[in-house]
Amino acid sequence: MKKFNSAIPTLSLILISFLSTYTQAQNTIPKVESLLAKMTIEEKIGQLNLVTPGGGIATGSVVSSNVEEKIKAGQVGGLFGIAGPERIKTTQDFAVKNTRLGIPLIFGSDIIHGYKTTFPIPLGLSASWDMELLKRTAQIAALEATADGINWNFSPMVDIARDPRWGRIAEGAGEDPYLGAAIAKAMVTGYQGDDLTAINTMMACVKHIALYGAAEGGRDYNSVDMSKIKMYNEYLPPYKAAIDAGVGSIMTSFNDIDGVPASGNKWLLTDLLRNQWNFKGFVVSDYTSVNEMIAHGMGDLQAVSALALKAGLDMDMVGEGFLTTLKKSLNEGKITEAEITMACRRVLEAKYKLGLFEDPYRYIDKKRPAKDILRPGNRKIAREAAKKSFVLLKKHNNTLPLKKDANIALIGDLANDKSNMLGTWAPTGDFKLSIPILEGFKNVAPNAKITYAKGANITNDSVMAKNVNVFGRTVVIDERSPEVMLKEAIEVAQKADVVVAVVGEAKEMTGESSSRTEIQIPASQKKLIRALVATGKPVVLVLMSGRPLVIEEEMNLPVSILQVWFPGVEAGNAIADVIFGDYNPSGKLTATWPVNVGQIPIYHSVKNTGRPQPTETFLKFKSNYLDAPNAPLLPFGFGLSYTEFEYSDVKVTTSEINQNEGLTVRVTLKNTGNYDGEEVVQLYLRDVVRSITPPMRQLKGFQKVFLKKGETKIVSIELKPEDLKFYNSNLDFVAEPGEFEVFVGTNSNATLKAIFTLK
Repeated sequence: MKKFNSAIPTLSLILISFLSTYTQAQNTIPKVESLLAKMTIEEKIGQLNLVTPGGGIATGSVVSSNVEEKIKAGQVGGLFGIAGPERIKTTQDFAVKNTRLGIPLIFGSDIIHGYKTTFPIPLGLSASWDMELLKRTAQIAALEATADGINWNFSPMVDIARDPRWGRIAEGAGEDPYLGAAIAKAMVTGYQGDDLTAINTMMACVKHIALYGAAEGGRDYNSVDMSKIKMYNEYLPPYKAAIDAGVGSIMTSFNDIDGVPASGNKWLLTDLLRNQWNFKGFVVSDYTSVNEMIAHGMGDLQAVSALALKAGLDMDMVGEGFLTTLKKSLNEGKITEAEITMACRRVLEAKYKLGLFEDPYRYIDKKRPAKDILRPGNRKIAREAAKKSFVLLKKHNNTLPLKKDANIALIGDLANDKSNMLGTWAPTGDFKLSIPILEGFKNVAPNAKITYAKGANITNDSVMAKNVNVFGRTVVIDERSPEVMLKEAIEVAQKADVVVAVVGEAKEMTGESSSRTEIQIPASQKKLIRALVATGKPVVLVLMSGRPLVIEEEMNLPVSILQVWFPGVEAGNAIADVIFGDYNPSGKLTATWPVNVGQIPIYHSVKNTGRPQPTETFLKFKSNYLDAPNAPLLPFGFGLSYTEFEYSDVKVTTSEINQNEGLTVRVTLKNTGNYDGEEVVQLYLRDVVRSITPPMRQLKGFQKVFLKKGETKIVSIELKPEDLKFYNSNLDFVAEPGEFEVFVGTNSNATLKAIFTLK
C-alpha cells in the first residue's frame, strides 16, 4: 500500500508531462517542425538574433556590425531599422538565397504613432477616447509600413504611467488600466487585422513587459518595486488585454521586477505570460536589455544570456549575447538544446503566421509606396485624429472660437515650426511634410489678418538645448537677444484684436531618455506669456507637450488654454480647425495634471487612508500637505467644450444582482450651450467594502456622445460581471458581495451617484 501511494505523484507527473507534450504536438506547425528537424544548433541560435545595420531609422545608441555577413552565415533571425521594397528585397535575398535552409527574415520597426502619415503622440490619441479612431490610425500605419516592406511593429506601448516626469508617458495611454486595456485592444486589432498574412497587416509587439511606467523618481530605465496586488490590479491589465486580442509578440522592459530584470525574469516571461495568460507568441528583448543585466549585477554576458533564455526570452535585440554565448553555455550544461529549440520554434512560428515561408517577398512590392503611403485620405484621418485629441483646459470670456476675419497676433517659437510638430518617437515620419500652425491658420481662415512674431526661444538654457538636440535641432536659440524678441512680440500683440501664443515643450523634451524634474513651461516662455497678458489683449494659449505640465500660474491668468500635445503631420490645420470653431474640442485628459511636482505620483484611482481629509481645508493629523492641496490641478477625464453639458437622473436597471450578472447604468445628458459638440460620458465604480482596501473610484465604462445644441439623450453604459472583479490577496480574480456606488459625469470628480448590491 505504501508503495502504491508513493507512486501516485510520479504517475501524476508522467500524466501531466504526457498531456503537455500531447497538447504541444497538437498545436505544432508542420512546416516549422520540419525545419527544426533539419537545423543545426548554430542555425537555431541564429534565429534568435535581431540586429540593426544603422544608417536608417535611428532608435538606439548602438548598431550591429557586419550584418550582411551574419545574415549569409545564418546568424540573423530578424532585422530592423531599414525600409523600402528594394533595400528589404536585397536583404531578404541574403537570407533566402545564401543560407543553407533559406529561412526568411522578419523586418521590424518602431511605428509608434503612424508611419509616414504621423498621427498625434499616443498620449494625445488616448485623449480622444475614441477606440474606432485609434484602431483606424493603427490600420493606416500598417498599410503604409507594409508598403515599405516592414511586417513587424514595436507597438503599442501600453505601460501605465502616473509620473509625468517620466518622458515616455508620451508614448502610452496615461494612468488608467481600464482605458489602457481598451486602447491596447484597439491598437493590436488595428495593426494585425483578422489575417496576418494579408499584405496590409503587420504583427504587433506590445511593450514593455512589465511595469516600465512605474520607474522610481520618473527617471527612465530606473528600478521598479511594487506588490503583486498592485501589479495585477493596476499595471498588468493593458498587457493582458493585448494578449487576449491576439498580439503576436511582446517586448521586455528595462527595469527589474522583484529584483530580477524583466529580460531574465522567469516568473514574468514563463509563469505569468505562458502559464497564466497562455501567450502563444514570441518574446523579444528591448534594445540591448540582455547585456544591460550585467550592469544590474546579474553576471557576465554568458550568465545573463543563459538567464534570459531559461526565463523565456526568445529573441535578443542587438546585444548578440545569445549569438556569442549560448553554444558555450549549452556545452557547459548551463542551458539545454530544448530551451534553444523552443525559442527558435516561436520565432519561426511568427514568420509562418506572417506568410513568409509561403512567400518571403510577400511584403515587397515596388508599386505600393506610391499608392499606399501618404494617401490624401490618410492625411484626412490624421487631421481628424489630431483635432479629436485636443483638450480645452480653460475658457475665458468666450474668446474661443476666434472669428475667421480677426486681427490675430500669432506668437511663439512653436507657432511657425515644422520640426516639432510630429512629436517624440516618430522616426519613420518626415517633419518637412508637417503643417506648421501659421500655415494652418492661413489655410482655415484666409480672411484673417495674421501677424507672426517668435517672442521667445523654447528655452534659453544652452545645456538643455544641447541635451534635447541629440537627433537634430528641435531647440534653436535665436541670435537675437531675448529682450529684442520680446519687444517685437509685444508690439505685434498691441496691434492685434487677439493674441494666440503657442507655448510648451520641444518634441524631444519628452520621450525615451527625456525625463524632467521640473515640468513647467520653460522660463523663457513663461516670461513671454506674462508680457502678452499685460498688454490687456485677449490671450489664447495653445499648449504643446508630451506630458502633463505644471501650469498653476497659467491657469490663474486671464487666458484660454487649449492643450494640443504634439499633433502630427496635420498639426497646423487641425489646430486651426479648433481655434476657428470648425470643430468643437472634445478631448479628455488621460493623465492627472498636478498642482506641483511635489504631488507626484498623482492619479484618480487612489485609495482612502485611515485619516482622510474631508475637505481641502488643512486639518492637523490628517493626510495632507502644509503647502499644497491634495487635489490635482486638473483631474483625470477633464476636458471642456465650447458648449455646455448637463448630467441628470442617473439610474441602474436593478438594485441587486447575482454573481456573474451585469447591469446597465443610464444617465440623461443635455447640450445646454450654443454649439453642437461631443461629450465623453464617464462611469466610475466604488466597491464600498472588500477584503483588500479599495480605490475610492475606478473607471469602468465610457461612451463618446454627439449632441446638437439643445438636444437631450439618455446614455446607457453596460457594467459587465468582470467590471466588479479584482485580484484579492491570493491573486484570485473575484467579485465580493456587497454594496457598490456608481458615479457618472464629465470627469473623475463626477458627483451623480447610484447604488446597487452584489449578492
